[in-house]
Amino acid sequence: METLSIPPINSTSPFASMKGNHVAIRVPDLEASKRWFVDKLDFRVIHEWPFGDLQLAYVAPATDDNFWVELLGGGTPGPQPDYSDLNESLHDAGYHHFCINVASVDDTLTELGRRGVTILGEPFDLAAIGRRLAFFADPWGNLIELAQVL
Repeated sequence: METLSIPPINSTSPFASMKGNHVAIRVPDLEASKRWFVDKLDFRVIHEWPFGDLQLAYVAPATDDNFWVELLGGGTPGPQPDYSDLNESLHDAGYHHFCINVASVDDTLTELGRRGVTILGEPFDLAAIGRRLAFFADPWGNLIELAQVL
């Protein structure tokens, strides 16, 4: 298995204060999307607020206060591509997925399946990054990756 060689942290960068915070997903039904994240993934609703004609909400994993998903609801969003195959999904430009680290991809997939979540293909090991990976989708086709360090 290949190990990643990560360059040292550059604390002298003028952007040294940059840290990951959240990813935003445009959803057709904010209430249904919040329920899905809470019921299927045990996420917590952190905050909700209006923005113009939209209603927004932050949701976060059960034990992570450092990574949030911002749900953008309201109005009439355009259609989302419907991917039933992971390889097919890799060919379009633009946003593809966000990733959540887990202790066990297989155990997580078992629970997601029990909760009726749409799993996209089989889990696989990717030696180039030393991870076991799997993908699943929310009811609107937004892809989410699971990653386990091998």
